[in-house]
Amino acid sequence: MNKLTTLMCIAGLGMLVACSNSGPKSSEDSEVLQARIDSLQQMLDDAYKPGLGEFMSGIQVHHAKLWFAGSAGNWKLADFELGEIRETLDNVEKYCTDRPEVNSMPMIRPALDSVGKAVGAQNPAMFKTAFVLLTNTCNNCHRVTKHEFNVIKIPDTPPITNQVFTK
Repeated sequence: MNKLTTLMCIAGLGMLVACSNSGPKSSEDSEVLQARIDSLQQMLDDAYKPGLGEFMSGIQVHHAKLWFAGSAGNWKLADFELGEIRETLDNVEKYCTDRPEVNSMPMIRPALDSVGKAVGAQNPAMFKTAFVLLTNTCNNCHRVTKHEFNVIKIPDTPPITNQVFTK
């Protein structure tokens, strides 16, 4: 063995010895550690977790902003808004696992892909067609999940008035 290998072996053995001696020394130490674990678990359980409605409201705003950006030919903004929708859908699947509606979420991905292709091609006609497909797919998902009362449409008024959608 060369000196470096020998030193690494000694260091590794030292770490093993240190780790093997770092456990609780008594039942009192174990109780303190368990109390810390319980406290941290309670903090996790009490942490704010957005509900499905909060996520969907965010998607609705990004849906509208995507429309106005794409309609104005602001492809960078359209691409950004599309990314925000995708990110929010990922978060829905991550944080709303207790909701049966999440099982229907994959149906939206092909429509998002179509919008993404239109945005990438910077093609206004293709964008409008893909956006209609996206909007209809949102409504189909709402029907499948028994939220048919929540009808999405192509927006006619910007959701906010303090953003420029043109390039």
